[in-house]
Amino acid sequence: MAVGARSGHGDPEERPGAFPEQSSDGGGRTAPPDSGDDEPEGSGTGQHGGTGQKKQRSFWKELPLLIGIALLLALLIKTFLLQAFSIPSDSMMNTLQRGDRVLVDKLTPWFGSEPERGEVVVFHDPGGWLVGEPTPEQNVFQQFLSFIGLMPSAEDKDLIKRTIAVAGDTVECKKGGPVKVNGKALDEPYLYPGSSACDDAPFGPFKVPEDRIWVMGDNRQNSQDSRYHMEDANRGFVPVDEVVGRAVVVAWPLNRWATLPVPDTYDQPGINAAAALAPPALGLAGAVPLVLWRRRRLTAG
Repeated sequence: MAVGARSGHGDPEERPGAFPEQSSDGGGRTAPPDSGDDEPEGSGTGQHGGTGQKKQRSFWKELPLLIGIALLLALLIKTFLLQAFSIPSDSMMNTLQRGDRVLVDKLTPWFGSEPERGEVVVFHDPGGWLVGEPTPEQNVFQQFLSFIGLMPSAEDKDLIKRTIAVAGDTVECKKGGPVKVNGKALDEPYLYPGSSACDDAPFGPFKVPEDRIWVMGDNRQNSQDSRYHMEDANRGFVPVDEVVGRAVVVAWPLNRWATLPVPDTYDQPGINAAAALAPPALGLAGAVPLVLWRRRRLTAG
């Protein structure tokens, strides 16, 4: 309450002379002149009603700014965090079906993370894989949604496959047999029912070069994957810097919502070539100081 306003008995502070033109109320106290407006502040009517209207106009003035910030955040999310992609073919059935929308993690590659075995990844066409494929048309609204990352762009030449082997791995598949990575057979429950591991296009064995990955579709007999591009400049391998990110979830349609985890077969013991070499290497590293110490003891003796 403002100083000098009307109050009951026990007014905490007397300020004589604060209202020189006020009349006495007979009790030795002065009262402020009657403004003719007994409505409390913030009632939304009378003189103070204009304040409420100004607040409403202020909201409409700020609305374009809020929309602009929302669009900027959407663009940042699309660029650095997540982006939606549409599945255009049957090459990843039944894991992914034509028309599914997946969300792709684009953040971890910024921190140096590279694709790992078993991950479903989206990557740019590494060179001629999509030659002859038609580019779908999009209306203005679809183009806008593509721009902010809520829809995939029709101009993007991207593919989606499963990472089978990474740099340093030895990968092979003989007709009638399973895919093998570093000599370990893969149990692939994600294969489309009735599909063989590689009967239509056996390959290997060969070693995956530095900064490359070997990819295959889950619907093996309907997937133009690494096996069919071994005569290209990249010999069927996909450069790591062409990978957009890892597909982590099927977001649409809602009745197909599901995560896309790495199958257990890629965690089997011995499949990691670097890990397989680690125990002997560590043993050698520990043995060298011990041998040197023993030789010094013998020499000193």
